[in-house]
Amino acid sequence: MHSAPTWDPQQYLRHADHRTRPFQDLLARVPELPARSPRIADLGCGPGNVTTILAERWPTAHITGFDNSAAMLADAHAYAGRTLRGGLLDFRHADLDHWVPDERYDLIISNAAFQWVPGHAASFRTWTDALTPGGTFAFQVPGNADAPSHAILRELCSSKRWSTRLGEAGRRRVAVLDPADYLERLAGPGREVDAWETTYLHLLTGEDPVLDWVKGTGLRPVLTALDGDPAATEEFLAAYRTRLREAYPPGPHGTVFPFRRIFVVARHLG
Repeated sequence: MHSAPTWDPQQYLRHADHRTRPFQDLLARVPELPARSPRIADLGCGPGNVTTILAERWPTAHITGFDNSAAMLADAHAYAGRTLRGGLLDFRHADLDHWVPDERYDLIISNAAFQWVPGHAASFRTWTDALTPGGTFAFQVPGNADAPSHAILRELCSSKRWSTRLGEAGRRRVAVLDPADYLERLAGPGREVDAWETTYLHLLTGEDPVLDWVKGTGLRPVLTALDGDPAATEEFLAAYRTRLREAYPPGPHGTVFPFRRIFVVARHLG
C-alpha cells in the first residue's frame, strides 16, 4: 500500500472471483465478534467489493474501509451508506505506513494489502492494542515473491535496458514474512493465533491471462513509472508477455496460475 503505484480499479476487478476467494477463506476462520453491532476496520479496502462481504457476515456492524488510492476509494464510495439491517459502511483515506487506530475495534482485517507496506509487522502491536476484548486481527497476503511471474518481472526491471529508467519501481520486492514468523510476532499471553498458507491453482482463461492479472497488482509500480510513454510501456509489456507465455503455457482448459497466500487470524482473548 505504498503511495508510489497508481491503481486501476477496473483492471483489478477483472479477476475478482479468484482474488476474492482467499478473503472468503480467511473470513471463514474469523470467530464471532464480541459486540452485537461490531466495529470493523478493513485495511487496504481497494474498490470496496470485499468490504461488502464483511457487511454480509455482520449486517449490523459499522465498517470502515481504509485505502490510500483515490481511484480505489472513488469506486468504494458507491457502497457507502446504511445496510438493510442498520449497519453502516464508510470509507476513508489512510496510508497504512502510518495508520494508528483512533478508536477500539472488534475486528481489524486486511485482504492482500500488507505486501505494499514494508515493515508492516512493526505496527501489529499498535493495531492489536486497539482491539476490544474478544476482538480479532486477521489478514492474508500474497506469498508468491519467488513465483515466475515475479521473478521474471524483477529480471526485466534489473536488465540494462530498464534498470535506470525504472529505478526503485523495478527493484521493489514483496515485503511479507512466512507464516511461522507472523505467528511468532503475534503469539503471547491472552492471544490465540492461527497461521497457515495455501497455494491456489487458479485456472485463468483468455489471451495472456497471467499478464492481465499482474497488470492489476504487481505490475502497477512499473506501469506507473512508464505512464505517459506508450512506446516504452508496450516495449516492456511485449518482453514480459513473451516470458510469461513460456512460464505459464495454456492448457486444454485454460492457464494454470499457482498462487501462494499466507493467512493469519489472531484473537485477543481479553
